[in-house]
Amino acid sequence: MEKKNCQSILVVEDDTKVRNLIKIYLDRDGYEVIEADNGVVTKTIIEKSHPCMLILDLMIPGINGEKICRWIREDLKSNMPIIMLTAKAAEKDRINGFKLGADDYIVKPFSPEELMVRIKAVLRRTGSHCGTLRFHGLTLKIVAREAWIQNKKLDLTHFEFTILMTFMKHPGQVLSREQILNYIYKNNEKAVSNRTIDVHIKHLREKINTQTPKNYIQTVRGVGYKLVD
Repeated sequence: MEKKNCQSILVVEDDTKVRNLIKIYLDRDGYEVIEADNGVVTKTIIEKSHPCMLILDLMIPGINGEKICRWIREDLKSNMPIIMLTAKAAEKDRINGFKLGADDYIVKPFSPEELMVRIKAVLRRTGSHCGTLRFHGLTLKIVAREAWIQNKKLDLTHFEFTILMTFMKHPGQVLSREQILNYIYKNNEKAVSNRTIDVHIKHLREKINTQTPKNYIQTVRGVGYKLVD
């Protein structure tokens, strides 16, 4: 079966029967599956394999699911879609799950068919590019916060990486400075001015141009910038 446009889905579940059941349905729908049964292995897989989605049981050995979710959102600054799949059914648990950054919350026992529908809905909302972005020789590994161009790693600051990620999520689209800031600071807490964007883009261009003569980031006079091949 042809694989979906998604690098892989990491299923974190210490109950082997439940994990195998989820894998059967994911395989059936053409997704690539990675498995883990504890928090320590989960962190290692995320850092090395950069899955495009996480299906996360909260009550797992080693490092629990809440800590894994907090690590992804706060330490890695990753928007990887996370579906919590857990026996914790109380309203306060569901609310806490969403506060930690879950994109969906499913209580056990669950319907595998419903899980598949929810996976597709979350991927549709967030985009299947959450693990790795590619654009004509440029590659971004979002979880690892790594940028590569033609197999050469770019040494980017946090802000430069975030700007490049914004462009790569909207290739060919003209983005104003205000739009770029809004994508970066979704809560509207803007820590930089519009013109500061110009400085960061200038530095980003210089670093890209040390590896290739291509001018990926084009200035659209009077409007903003866009990513082009």
